[in-house]
Amino acid sequence: MTTVIPEDELAFHFYRAGGPGGQNVNKVATAVQMRFDVRNSPSLTEPVKTRLMKLAGSRLTQEGVILINAVRFRTQERNRADAMARLQEMVDAASVRPVFRVPTRPTKASKERRLKAKTSRGAIKSGRGRPRHDD
Repeated sequence: MTTVIPEDELAFHFYRAGGPGGQNVNKVATAVQMRFDVRNSPSLTEPVKTRLMKLAGSRLTQEGVILINAVRFRTQERNRADAMARLQEMVDAASVRPVFRVPTRPTKASKERRLKAKTSRGAIKSGRGRPRHDD
């Protein structure tokens, strides 16, 4: 089950980016900063919001807004699509409920096998030393 974030919950800000683009880079605002308010999003459940905020890390502001900067491409449309795809990946990862490991104890037979293997290994290693002269 994938949760799709509606575009009306996303805010985009376009600015001029550095990097490749020639003279175009100084004239056209192609870089995108996307904002998504996780705390007030009606399309996410509470557990998904919590996991998403943990996943966001340094991209999360104190107000609970995720900031994603996209400057990879030379066009505004592709950077916008890139930012949305990166947010969707984060939401998909947060939608998966983590599976908790139930701790178990080793069986008696596995303990015995381990100790037997250690003993036989020790015997092999003790035979590697210099031969002693027991005359």
